[in-house]
Amino acid sequence: MAVLRNVALVTLGLFATSAIAANTIESTTLVGFGTAKYPENFTHFDYVNPDAPKFGKVTYGQIGTYDNFNRFASRGVAAAASGNLYDTLMFSPSDEINAYYPLIAERVRYSDDFSWMEIDINPKARFNDGHPITAKDVEFTFNKFMKEGVPQYRAYYKDVESVKAISELTVRIDMSRPNKEKLFGLAQSTRVLPEHFWKDKNFAEPLTEPPVGSGAYKITDYKPGQSVTYELDESYWAKDLPVNVGRNNFATVQYDYYRDDTVMLEAFKAGEFDFRQESSAKFWASSYTGANFDKGYIKKEEIEHHKPMATQAFVFNIQRPVFNDPQVREALNYAMDFEWMNKNMFYNQYTRTRSYFQNTDYEAKGLPSEAELTILNEYKGKIPERVFSEEYNPPVTDSSGRIRPQMRKAFALLKEAGWELKNKVMTNVKTGEKMSFELLIYSPTTERYAIPIQKNMRAMGIDMRIRTIDTTQYTKRLRDRDFDMVSSSYFANPYPNSDLKIVWNSNFIDSTYNTAGVMDPVVDALTDEIADHQDNPKQLLALGRALDRVLQWNYYIIPQWYIKKYRVATWDKFERPDVLPTYDLGIDTWWVSKEKADKLPEKRR
Repeated sequence: MAVLRNVALVTLGLFATSAIAANTIESTTLVGFGTAKYPENFTHFDYVNPDAPKFGKVTYGQIGTYDNFNRFASRGVAAAASGNLYDTLMFSPSDEINAYYPLIAERVRYSDDFSWMEIDINPKARFNDGHPITAKDVEFTFNKFMKEGVPQYRAYYKDVESVKAISELTVRIDMSRPNKEKLFGLAQSTRVLPEHFWKDKNFAEPLTEPPVGSGAYKITDYKPGQSVTYELDESYWAKDLPVNVGRNNFATVQYDYYRDDTVMLEAFKAGEFDFRQESSAKFWASSYTGANFDKGYIKKEEIEHHKPMATQAFVFNIQRPVFNDPQVREALNYAMDFEWMNKNMFYNQYTRTRSYFQNTDYEAKGLPSEAELTILNEYKGKIPERVFSEEYNPPVTDSSGRIRPQMRKAFALLKEAGWELKNKVMTNVKTGEKMSFELLIYSPTTERYAIPIQKNMRAMGIDMRIRTIDTTQYTKRLRDRDFDMVSSSYFANPYPNSDLKIVWNSNFIDSTYNTAGVMDPVVDALTDEIADHQDNPKQLLALGRALDRVLQWNYYIIPQWYIKKYRVATWDKFERPDVLPTYDLGIDTWWVSKEKADKLPEKRR
């Protein structure tokens, strides 16, 4: 697949007489980790049906509201799926880690020291309005993101020296500091904008009109805050590319908005939309009943998966004084009685989260290996001592609902941190301050499972208030770091990669991805090391587990739970391939069966 060519890189100096040779790799594929699964001449991914019909309409439910179509704005709430209006240069399939295949790009060349890359644009590439996609559009996109995009983009790609169009269909990326993952990441993650549409608009601001896109779908109808409709673009230039064969099979996709999840579920059961992936164990166990289930119109199923799991948790904002002491954070972990909640609220469907690499080989278990100790010993005295001597696990109860043993441990930790009960109120010994904080949420479902924790906090003399606000306010307060605690999640990590810097490194403290507000030199060093060792799987294994241990024992979160199944309910009109992709449900490979749809009420055909 790859062609190697020797290219002379000459170092000039007053007395220099030698040249340094490097290799240029030319390929149709970029592989950031491991080896590519698909050969150069592949026709489609293994998890699609290449003969799937392009037919029918699917409607999804969406909680909240929206006020614009700019997914990348610094304020406002963008319409569902609006980020997908733009294609990327390369496409990453759902059955590989960090492998990218041609989409807008046709071919790439890069130095094997990862100091530069040239990308050839497919001459057939077009925006939805017919304008050709050129190297100038790619150059414009990068500069637009760097100047007007969110802060984390600028921080993450600060080592990119330039992105320049060197011909009409070739763009060159030069790195001030060579970095394979960032170089390749630009090709996969940056969605190419049309310069002719965006050049006179502020990219940081919300956009109230549908933009010119380049993807398979375009917006054809919308009611701000209520619904948005996408139609499959029949003239989409890339529909027959190998990365798209068997994908994007719905002729029409619509998102309808609802004020909360309970209302949305009832709307689904009544036939207002087609597909629901359930996140609530209670709903799944008790609410999927009724006439449309009895008639066989709605299909309910659990689909096993083996994908890495996101770390769902109550996240402390450790920038708040009340949470800046790890002992306080550890103590508050004893207020969650997961075993009781799982038994009485979740129908024993869940497993407790304990790792930031949950369901992968990078999850830290047992005691550190020799390879991990080689890394961790450098930070001895700067990280919790238990990193070296204990396996981390969240507190465990007997599921009875009585947590006196856990409360005693919490009180001991709080006393060491300078807090103790006075008149049944947890009080700071030095300042007299009462322990009080706010959990910020936007969903009634979250409130339901927060209330038992609130009750246990109250028994510990701690005032935990639950405040529910709408999604627009929530998004703004999250961006402004105006919260004490939120119920959130850290994205699933199939392996330790440079994206971890966006989440944990102090250089990204202004990013909402660093939800906990971590500014720790050891975490910075470990995430930097991970970024620097992307071509060393053995070292990444040790680094990932070492980072996991440090994060675990710093108690930045109260970990919640996960399930190793997709809980899916559909109005029974869909078909899907026999092979499920490794890393997601693969809804973009499903299709509507006309035969099945014809058996449903007219509204859901």
